[in-house]
Amino acid sequence: MPPSSHRPSAEPVSPQRRWLALGVHLFTASGVLWGFLALVAAVGGDIRSMFLWLALALFVDGIDGSIARRINITQAAPRWSGTALDLIIDYLTYVIVPAYALYSSGMLEGAMNLIAMAVILLTSAMYFADNEMKTEDAWFKGFPAVWNLIIFYFFLLRPTGIVIFVVVAVLGLLTFAPFVFVHPLRVAKLRVPTLSLLVIWSILAIYAIWENMVPAVWVVWSLCVIGLYFLILGYFRTAPVHDSTSD
Repeated sequence: MPPSSHRPSAEPVSPQRRWLALGVHLFTASGVLWGFLALVAAVGGDIRSMFLWLALALFVDGIDGSIARRINITQAAPRWSGTALDLIIDYLTYVIVPAYALYSSGMLEGAMNLIAMAVILLTSAMYFADNEMKTEDAWFKGFPAVWNLIIFYFFLLRPTGIVIFVVVAVLGLLTFAPFVFVHPLRVAKLRVPTLSLLVIWSILAIYAIWENMVPAVWVVWSLCVIGLYFLILGYFRTAPVHDSTSD
């Protein structure tokens, strides 16, 4: 998701720092390559490779913002917008590739398949165009269009088409709902357990992908429990914020 940046300052920027900032932008831009390779794998029916490329893109997206903030990239390389670059890549890796994977998987049929794609693509486009997608402390307002993660669970659990369709419809509606979802790398409250569970989830997810989405039962249950933790974590922030904020 888009990394926040410091405002430009009047301090002079050395050539070395400008090159460093450009390198960070290129690092962010590499996500489009991993997304393209994931799409190629999806078209070829190689779901394991698709998820591995998406995992690499997610890793880049997870750390590039921290690097950008550390070097104050907006001041060092003001010509390029890291936020715009990030949004372009996210729409490919979070939305287009997983949507195609679901569309071509056969888990949804007929009109439900096309309607689900419309929900995913249109609500995600609106979300990425939302200037108020984040709170002041970098939590996400509404469902943050992380369809790569949702499709991961669809392939892991293989629910019925009706269940998938309902989940897609509900998440599409939650895109515009007054709920918040955690940004795991920016969370302050419960930071240690959240980051610890994120590491565990990542290891288990890679293992599940390597096992062609048919891992041991305990891995499936662990991924579901951790996923539920991240899903409900926003409640503990939504309630006080809603109570203290006037409409």
